[in-house]
Amino acid sequence: MSEEWNLLDSGCNDAAINMALDEALLNWHSKGKIPPTIRFYGWSTPSLSLGHFQKVERSIHLQAIKKHQCQLVRRLTGGSAVLHDNELTYSVVVTENHPAIPKSVRDAYYVLSKGVLAGYQELGIQADYAVPDKTANKDRTAVCFEKTAYYELVVNGKKISGNAQTRKQGVLLQHGSIPLEINDHMLFDLFVFPNEEIRERKRKQFSKKASTINELTKKRYTYNEVKTAFIAGFKKGLDIKLNPVVLSSQEWDEVYELAERKYQDINKKMVRS
Repeated sequence: MSEEWNLLDSGCNDAAINMALDEALLNWHSKGKIPPTIRFYGWSTPSLSLGHFQKVERSIHLQAIKKHQCQLVRRLTGGSAVLHDNELTYSVVVTENHPAIPKSVRDAYYVLSKGVLAGYQELGIQADYAVPDKTANKDRTAVCFEKTAYYELVVNGKKISGNAQTRKQGVLLQHGSIPLEINDHMLFDLFVFPNEEIRERKRKQFSKKASTINELTKKRYTYNEVKTAFIAGFKKGLDIKLNPVVLSSQEWDEVYELAERKYQDINKKMVRS
């Protein structure tokens, strides 16, 4: 690509603000207010993000959400639920007409995931692209890290990042979860299972399906260390320059308004239930 994109380091925010800011970036880019942008962020409290079409009542254990003091939010993107806790999260907004962005969702994943792949390499983690077989794709699960999708990243067959994508207003939005650690006890508490035996069996099987940065490296990386590695990775993997930017007070006000109007509602309903 060899062009200059914006780099937004928005720090840690609550779930509604995080999802509203991703949507705001998409809106601003569609209107030509900002160039292609990569954002890195964290979560101020453990949060469960639901895929756009995912049913809460069928899969999410709302009492456990309250017990663990998790926030619940719905993403613009599809896919299964993701527990965001000790992780680095990234998002990318870029026009669908960008010459480096393929028309197909699968091929666009491949291009943008080059930045994620190079970020892991900066940490000494040699990951590979997942290419699931057709049988695996038929397996349904409400838990994101239980199953890989095309061009998500794996190490020794274990999923290490989760990514989702949508296209609206002529803009591609892709965001993804890069966990430093995963609290599997909390994770499996948050979902509905037929009984506790199945819940525990699924939890124990999880270690064979997913891994994290700290587990793979046998180190305890900080959020900032991982962020630095992935900034370098996206520069290298996408062959771009990154120009650090900050939001104006007017832009933040727009994000806060969108968060209140659209993304906090699911939490309010949960609290009243």
